[in-house]
Amino acid sequence: MSTPTDPWRKSALLWGVVGALAFLTLHQGYLLFGGEFLGFGPVALLTTTVFAVGATTTYLLEPRLRAR
Repeated sequence: MSTPTDPWRKSALLWGVVGALAFLTLHQGYLLFGGEFLGFGPVALLTTTVFAVGATTTYLLEPRLRAR
């Protein structure tokens, strides 16, 4: 059973944070170049989705990539 401090879990969560921050940076650039703000809710939902997908993908694929 993995613990919250399990290195793979911690790594996956950090990669999820990196993905979410990258999305927010791209969204800010979109707004700076004249894009329309869609509201806090949709942006928060997309950011959470990017975090979840990034963290889950990393958690599932990291052991396979380390095995190579």
